Amino acid sequence: MPVWMDRVGERLTALLGRHRDDVKTACRTGWSVLLRAGPSKIQFWFIALLIGIAAGFATLAFRHAIDFLQRALYGVDDPRMLHSFAASLPWYWILLIPIVGGLAVGLLLNRFTDDGRVCSVADVIEGAALREGRVEKKAGIASAFASLITLSSGGSTGREGPVVHMAAMISSWVSTRIQADGITGRDLLGCAVAAAVSASFNAPIAGALFALEVVLRHFAVHAFAPIVIASVAGTVISRLSFGNVTEFSLPVESSLVFYVELPAFLILGLLSGLVAVALMRAIFWADDIGNFVQEETGLPRWLRPAIAGGMLGGIAIMYPHIIGVGYETTSAALTGELVFHEVVIFAVLKAVAVAITMAGRMGGGVFSPSLMMGALTGLAFGIVATSIFPNISGNETLYALAGMGAVAAAVLGAPISTTLIVFELTGDWHTGLAVMVAVSLSTALASRLVNRSFFLTQLERADKHVAAGPQAYLLSLYKAVVVMRGKDSPGAASRDACLEMMEMGVFIEPEATLETALPIFQRTGYSFLPVVAPATDEGEATLLGALFHVDALSAYNRALAATAAEEHS
Repeated sequence: MPVWMDRVGERLTALLGRHRDDVKTACRTGWSVLLRAGPSKIQFWFIALLIGIAAGFATLAFRHAIDFLQRALYGVDDPRMLHSFAASLPWYWILLIPIVGGLAVGLLLNRFTDDGRVCSVADVIEGAALREGRVEKKAGIASAFASLITLSSGGSTGREGPVVHMAAMISSWVSTRIQADGITGRDLLGCAVAAAVSASFNAPIAGALFALEVVLRHFAVHAFAPIVIASVAGTVISRLSFGNVTEFSLPVESSLVFYVELPAFLILGLLSGLVAVALMRAIFWADDIGNFVQEETGLPRWLRPAIAGGMLGGIAIMYPHIIGVGYETTSAALTGELVFHEVVIFAVLKAVAVAITMAGRMGGGVFSPSLMMGALTGLAFGIVATSIFPNISGNETLYALAGMGAVAAAVLGAPISTTLIVFELTGDWHTGLAVMVAVSLSTALASRLVNRSFFLTQLERADKHVAAGPQAYLLSLYKAVVVMRGKDSPGAASRDACLEMMEMGVFIEPEATLETALPIFQRTGYSFLPVVAPATDEGEATLLGALFHVDALSAYNRALAATAAEEHS
């Protein structure tokens, strides 16, 4: 045998030996990890499954409760056909029901919440970012009942916001009971949200991605498996009650004249982004106006939802399409049953009704209204586009489908999960290119005109800087009293220097955060700041210690490192 063949054989044998040794090492390491961490991992997945089941049943109960109350209040046999049935009712009944519902909501929120506001998805996002995956439970329960009353009595919002917060309360209770740390608490929160969205819309894929994209705002691998488990559990619970059916039924398979028609969907995406921004700003403007009127007139906060209910009832007398979630009108848009002037009128009135409901502190979510607004926007655009270019245009209902996804994605700031929700709601997976093009343009445009999404803009308006990412909001989590060096600690600041700075007015209070302290360091150039408890009726101001610039930066760096480790684990 030639020498070169012997050398090749030796090298091949050595190579195979190294691979064999690598496989043995990997197996030993894997077995060790399984013995050490396997049981806890299985336990965590089991908890995720239980949370998914609980969130699924809570969502199911909420949905059935809305149907029951709508039947009781309006006398309708099929709540999905609510607006058609309401058109046959006496005008005074359509006016009275939202007023009474608003009054009940106002009294409930005034009694059980601090600010008279309904908890929403924004509070869940805040809980994930700032509260180790926990949300407020007392106000959350009151908010759930308030949203139930609102959606049953004519409020023009959606059910996804309340069910997401209800699910978050379940995970918060579990996290508290098992004393979960921040990472575990956020993962359990994601599980609950995924199950709630999946159960609400029969959309398991989108539910899982919604939890990651909107609430946790990262796609860490360690969180994916339990969230998927919970999402599937929520979907199974929903299908046991409602069956494996899509929320909307399209009349025929949509068609798309590829390449030639795609520029139209680019334009539709930009238009949808503007419509989404108009809807969001209308809600915020209406809220500001409501706050101004309430402050100037001294209006009791418990009366504000009743006034909003009266305004909704007045609109609904002529246009009952604004009542409730609006699935009947959305379905009519997706099937092309509306003419152009109806589409425009319904879209404008829906935006007004949503703004009134949200500004009136009545409760509910914005996702379902954004679906309706998007379907109407897309259909209006499709009617115009297909009439101008009839020979190279597909079905106008395809534009309604793309518009539905585009507006909703821009409002939620969730292009991935919203695209999938649209597919799962309609069962139409053949028009993905058109929907994705419209969604990408709408979110790109809208995210630059607001703080990325409706929910993140809500938080920004409340002075909670979650939209900018961890580098912005982590500073608000650390208080000076926690990071400071006490008066007797090693390396403590000179007492005389601290007293001199106090006389100059350069100090911070113990409840001040690093968000407040770091700009002072930047502006003054001091290496430390005295931490002073303010004077009270019982005594003078007290020096507690000093916050050093280097300690503040170290705490901030550790927080950033921990966040990066979680997001990339």
